[in-house]
Amino acid sequence: MAGGNEVNLNECKRIVPLNTWVLISNFKLAYTLLRRPDGSFNRDLAEFLDRKVPANSFPVDGVFSFDHVDTSSSSSTNLLTRIYLPAPLDPSRYGAVDLTSPLSTTDIVPVLVFFHGGSFTHSSANSAIYDTFCRRLVSICGVVVVSVDYRRSPEHRYPCAYDDGWNALKWVKSRVWLQSGKHNQVYVYLAGDSSGGNIAHNVAVRASSEGVKVLGNILLHPMFGGLERTQSEKRLDGKYFVTVQDRDWYWRAYLPEGEDRDHPACNPFGPRGQSLEGVSFPKSLVVVAGLDLVQDWQLAYVDGLKKAGHHVNLLYLKQATIGFYFLPNNDHFHCLMDELTKFVHSIDEDCQSKSSPVLLTPLQHDEV
Repeated sequence: MAGGNEVNLNECKRIVPLNTWVLISNFKLAYTLLRRPDGSFNRDLAEFLDRKVPANSFPVDGVFSFDHVDTSSSSSTNLLTRIYLPAPLDPSRYGAVDLTSPLSTTDIVPVLVFFHGGSFTHSSANSAIYDTFCRRLVSICGVVVVSVDYRRSPEHRYPCAYDDGWNALKWVKSRVWLQSGKHNQVYVYLAGDSSGGNIAHNVAVRASSEGVKVLGNILLHPMFGGLERTQSEKRLDGKYFVTVQDRDWYWRAYLPEGEDRDHPACNPFGPRGQSLEGVSFPKSLVVVAGLDLVQDWQLAYVDGLKKAGHHVNLLYLKQATIGFYFLPNNDHFHCLMDELTKFVHSIDEDCQSKSSPVLLTPLQHDEV
């Protein structure tokens, strides 16, 4: 067993850029310390280890941010969101947050409602690693980002994260200062990585059922699963940062007690999943890392959208691992930013059209 682990470690270090390997390995070590065999979680230590950063009203690298806590009567959770916007062109306006004027009265400015990853359990909207990522989305992709600090498991199980995501979406849609374009609308996309991608899907399902318009979903190696052990789970178990046992722990911590991994939250197109056929579901960009052990479940999700008649772009990055987008030190990062930018700026009122998956690769970004 020790020899096998050493081989896996050497292979991982050979493929993954060194600073990315160090970053994610540190996360892996911390996560292992925080999980307890009885299903509980050391939240106090987690908060101590998670490096957090404050919002900044004065721009850093052309982006400023501020926090909002929803204390309205409709929200009993004091849901926090962090909003990231491009810096004003006029330096005299630095430090002032204008909540009266729209983003633009001519150009369309996409608004990404972003759900951080962490397997429903780790990280937050003000974690340094996600703060940096959201800033890059604003500066590179030309968007506004609203990052949601949803409640985490195991203290808050299903469906708490989905409910928080839904409340955040409704709040964003009601903000005049997030409107843009000639029609004074909020052009919303849902986005997230890992568990955040799972949340984005489920919030989009609810939005579709309640008539709230979402233009698209962006899922970065979304966290899905099921009872069956897939080929990718068997082949990649423990090789690139994550084990099947890790994933099982997080699902037990999030799903209702006594439920299994064929619960629709985990396996949306499984035996108990909800059919999306005939539903007005938004277009999707699904990013799959070829070294992520749950990639078979992500590809099954893409296939489920296709069979239901929905438009889906698949960006399959064969040599990418989880978290490849945290640092701009690899071609996969830049490929993702290019495709994400095109996806959110090709706003089409008829984007609900049916389509087979469009396969995107690092070397070929056009439809094939």
